[in-house]
Amino acid sequence: MSKKAPVIPTVVDWPSRTVGDLTTLLRRGTAPVYVDESDVMAIGQRCVTDADFDGSRSRPHSAKPMSNVVIPQTGDVLINSTGAGTIGRSVVFQEDGARYIVDGHVTVARPREKDLVGRWLNDILRSPQGQRYLEARCYAGSTNQIELSSSAFAAMPVAVPSVDEQRRVAEVLDALDAQIRLTSRVIAKLEKAGHGLMNDLLSRGVDQNGHTRPTGSFEMRTSNAGSFPANWTVVRLDQIAEVERGKFGHRPRNDPMYLGGPFPFIQTGDIAAAAGGEIVDASQSLSHLGAAVSRSFPAGTIAVTIAANIADTAMLGQPMYFPDSVVGVAVRPPNRAEYVQFVLRAAKPRLEARAPQSAQRNINLQDLRPLEVPLPDPAEQARICAVMKAHSDVVLAERKSLAKTKAQKAAILADLLTGRARVPAEAAS
Repeated sequence: MSKKAPVIPTVVDWPSRTVGDLTTLLRRGTAPVYVDESDVMAIGQRCVTDADFDGSRSRPHSAKPMSNVVIPQTGDVLINSTGAGTIGRSVVFQEDGARYIVDGHVTVARPREKDLVGRWLNDILRSPQGQRYLEARCYAGSTNQIELSSSAFAAMPVAVPSVDEQRRVAEVLDALDAQIRLTSRVIAKLEKAGHGLMNDLLSRGVDQNGHTRPTGSFEMRTSNAGSFPANWTVVRLDQIAEVERGKFGHRPRNDPMYLGGPFPFIQTGDIAAAAGGEIVDASQSLSHLGAAVSRSFPAGTIAVTIAANIADTAMLGQPMYFPDSVVGVAVRPPNRAEYVQFVLRAAKPRLEARAPQSAQRNINLQDLRPLEVPLPDPAEQARICAVMKAHSDVVLAERKSLAKTKAQKAAILADLLTGRARVPAEAAS
């Protein structure tokens, strides 16, 4: 039994045990032998997501070399064990009836049933304290060669109440997770419907009553931008907007002389997180010196990513700065920036297709500036924006509900893992 203080300090006298003491199997998987088709599927890092285990991301593995493989069982904890950005991510494996093996980038921790519930270990690993402990004590190597040290992980001290109490905690958290999954599915369906609605509006428009025009009720024309009403014009993006690349002319980017001041500085991740909405806060900021070597874009500018995730968009809610991986599109009146953003979002597949198929995928100004924009008159642009905003407001409400539930779960989890809150046996159900 470990005498070390547990990773998460508790306010009750729970015993502290090491991960090695609490598991019957603690082992990395093996190098897979991929094939085109098989009844055996190999679990890799992509299967261990921020939410749950995703078996759809596994790959067919040969059924012949099976003598030394690691086969997961229901209740096992799977931990990503290599690579910056993915290492330390964990899930509880709960598949039933499918045959899997685990590849060499994933560690399997099998709980000792009389001492540990997989959910308890998984929540500790996912907690801020657990992630800090793994990073400080359990990782070896550097950059993308970083790996989870099995011996250091086995020595990780964990506070464990009784298995019965661990299961009661799991029931409470499972109920919250079920609500999170349900809301996430609703959001996914609404977003899919929103893409269909957007394409419909951009191909048929909206009449003066705010209704989408019936198919066949008007003449159509076609261009590289798709099909749309014949009375619309087609213009290049740079004919109706200033299209300029961001910049940050100093390296290295983490120099404190250039960062940490009053000027908001967004990254591609900020734009992806906004999901087509408005950005009002930035993940970083620039000092006066940093702003002098960057470029400012006014509120109302459309920020468009041209590297990594191609053609993600968001609207600036205040003046902001950004690097050369982001382009600012400032639409000139009387045309509406919201409408042009819808066009850019609809053009995302076409823009992605122009990016080279390599690890450093990107597009440039020559891909964006000549982009064809089907353009109705400003009044119809406004009607199209109103329809899309009504749909976006529904999505936003669901996103806020999801964020609230996640915040509630985080607060409850912190109390349960420390023993500040307990789940009585009669309340578990």
